[in-house]
Amino acid sequence: MASTLEKFIHSLDPRALPRVLQIQSGIYFQGSIYEMFGNECCLSTGEVIKIIGFKINKLIASICENNEVSRFSAKVELPLNFPGLYKVVADKTPYVSIEEITRKVSIGPTRFGHPCFYSPEDIKLANLTIKHGEQITFNSVEKVNGTMAVNCGVVRNNQSHSFTLPLSQEGKFYECEDDQIYTLKEIAEWKIPKCRNRIVKLSNTLHTWDSSNPLPENFDGCLILTPVYEVQAVMKFRKDIVHILSDLDVEVKDITDCYDISSFLQPLSLEDVFERTSKEFPMVAEIMEGPSGSQKPYNLLHTGKEIVIYKKYQPTRVLASEIRSDSPKRHFLIPMSYKGKFKRRPREFPTAYDLEIARSEKEQLHVVATKAFDSPHKELFSVSVGDQFLVQQCQTSEVLYEGRKKVIDVLACEQILSDTYKKVLLPMYMEGGFVEVIHDKKQYQLSEICKEFRLPFNVKVSVRDLSVEEDVLAAMPGLQFEEEITDSYLLISSTSSPVESWEIPVYRLNMSVHLLSRDVQTVVPPATKTTVEEISEEQYYMVRRYENQTLHPPPRPPKKPT
Repeated sequence: MASTLEKFIHSLDPRALPRVLQIQSGIYFQGSIYEMFGNECCLSTGEVIKIIGFKINKLIASICENNEVSRFSAKVELPLNFPGLYKVVADKTPYVSIEEITRKVSIGPTRFGHPCFYSPEDIKLANLTIKHGEQITFNSVEKVNGTMAVNCGVVRNNQSHSFTLPLSQEGKFYECEDDQIYTLKEIAEWKIPKCRNRIVKLSNTLHTWDSSNPLPENFDGCLILTPVYEVQAVMKFRKDIVHILSDLDVEVKDITDCYDISSFLQPLSLEDVFERTSKEFPMVAEIMEGPSGSQKPYNLLHTGKEIVIYKKYQPTRVLASEIRSDSPKRHFLIPMSYKGKFKRRPREFPTAYDLEIARSEKEQLHVVATKAFDSPHKELFSVSVGDQFLVQQCQTSEVLYEGRKKVIDVLACEQILSDTYKKVLLPMYMEGGFVEVIHDKKQYQLSEICKEFRLPFNVKVSVRDLSVEEDVLAAMPGLQFEEEITDSYLLISSTSSPVESWEIPVYRLNMSVHLLSRDVQTVVPPATKTTVEEISEEQYYMVRRYENQTLHPPPRPPKKPT
């Protein structure tokens, strides 16, 4: 059955991709050139296209009154970077099953992907009863004992209880009120359910207003948001990916079940390539859609270029952030082959507990207090600004507390006086401030720092990497090496001039290729060029989240006695 492209995309489950559509009719029924993002395509009646992906491109907003579009409101177009912070208004229409929720609501690993619902009826499980009205957090969707289910959680008396709900679970499930605030881009990516609009309330008024702003001056009400999707598609006789907006006035028919989908070129993302077995490498591929960016090698990876993909592997990188008091900070992934040298910079420690974590057997930690602390116990030391200490070790000590002796954790230090040292004890819960005194003037390679010191570690580039034209790290006033990570890369080179090979990140590069049935002339890759990669704030948190999934969190610092 035919439907508009807009209606089809709004109801399409991403898990059902790819889909083959046939153009039925519309303003383009005689065939017309349609241009979008620099791509021209002819959508004529009977044309067959394969939909391989879609994402929200912009939002159509209407002013909302009493949960309905205002009779006096004109529809306005809002780009995803439109300024302002917004609160999501809970949808009053219930979902009728867990399966419907998973099909229409984004559930994922980030904090945005944990929607909350409640049921007006009790839900009885094998070892737990979910009470009516109780907030249920949906964390992830996975197969449990051969059945698809949602991992959920409820919080009772500050205790979290985990359980699963099968997709077959039926009932009425209502969205809970959400007190978080979001940007329009975050709402578009995570908070607009399929086949539904989303009502949002402007949380903070815009700092400046001018006549180009599509919203009324001093507007602080609610908006109904309707998404317009950018659809990525492959056409029969083209080697690139075309982009079409979902509000294009054409009718389409889904013919996937009766069409040979293999007759289209098969676009592969870098993730798809990485999932291939190691035996399938090396391989030759043609780029169907290249990444944006002027930095090498991204500026070489344009549509139509043929490349050799030699292998997949997971090298080590050091995650580093610029040291600065104001935000935003810049973040980098530094390869171990970086040829510059570093000098140490002082670290800052907010508590005595942080001094214990940073303490090492290699050298004694020397710090200066930047904040005063009055000890509540006469057995422990009171700190003044400017006091200098050599950190010794963690131990326990008896203190008199409300007339009783109590054993607490303390940090043994030596206070540096003008001509002597004085042994003192600092409570581990002490909230003060310390800055490191650096005596080490040596210049270090990156690998030496990772081997000899515990991260996080503060440095500044003292000798730039002369093997690259521009060393972006050399311009930084200071860097904090946060942790070593392993990340997924593909090693590639050009087929036309394979004089050097490049590492490209699998999960941070938006690029599509299709494989060519050609043999690789040389199996051994040319000399590999590695680069320092600057990553966005969002990519930084994703990298840290994936890395920290395998790490146990550090123990909490001791609490101050109450």
